[in-house]
Amino acid sequence: MDSLVDLVFGTFASRSHLVVRLGLGLIFFAHGAQKVFGWFGGSGLRETIAGFKQMHIPPAATVAAALVECFGGIALLVGFLARPVSLALIVVMLVAIAKVHARHGFFLNWSVTPGRGHGWEFNLALIAMALAILIGGAGMWSIDRALAPWGG
Repeated sequence: MDSLVDLVFGTFASRSHLVVRLGLGLIFFAHGAQKVFGWFGGSGLRETIAGFKQMHIPPAATVAAALVECFGGIALLVGFLARPVSLALIVVMLVAIAKVHARHGFFLNWSVTPGRGHGWEFNLALIAMALAILIGGAGMWSIDRALAPWGG
């Protein structure tokens, strides 16, 4: 049982993981809230489902991804279930690369060239951040740390 608790919640009191976790949580909460609630200039869940249907992504998968982004972002901000949430976010980003971004190459479309979307470099940065949390945990000032601290 202890090994399962460590696997899910375990973390060192790392300042660097705190910084990565907060940045990742904020980004995903904001993007998820756009998809789920229509906040921050987003279109809301109904329009998100319609848009994802055009990419042949089923409504249930769209809702799952939007909820993982929104509420997973909140979970990261407070440092609760950071490791499982990070794994889920990695999966969401891999699907985003496969379905949307890979065909546009690596780089973001900074010049906003019409008919060309963003490449997958931002997704890669988010995956790297999530992978750091998956490997090392939520860091200091997290609920996970209170539940399963590693080291001093």
